[in-house]
Amino acid sequence: MSEIPSELKYTKSHEWVRTEDDGSLTIGITDHAQELLGDLVFVELPDVGDEMSAEDAACVVESVKAASDVYMPVNGEITAVNDALADAPETINDSPYDDGWLFKVSPSSSDQLDDLMDADSYETEIED
Repeated sequence: MSEIPSELKYTKSHEWVRTEDDGSLTIGITDHAQELLGDLVFVELPDVGDEMSAEDAACVVESVKAASDVYMPVNGEITAVNDALADAPETINDSPYDDGWLFKVSPSSSDQLDDLMDADSYETEIED
């Protein structure tokens, strides 16, 4: 069964969102998503400074099985990307919630976080 940390928020498209102490958001794909994709072999990250809206395709993860878009969970600006993934995309498989984070966002508004799922709702979502 997939790991679903209770302190994170989740999207229907399998992104997770962690609110940092400074109000920024760290985004990645869930354990469930990386299990479905299989061994990741490439990650195309967004550019720092990109302004995006919720549900925009922010980056792409590619596995031996398929390529999949990763969507922006909120409106905001990309403030950092996990450059280590360029040489080691498999880090997402090994540590989706820690070392395998994808990018950080300065959100336009914290209100959009209320639209995301909590861990229990996400667990129900992926069981259906």
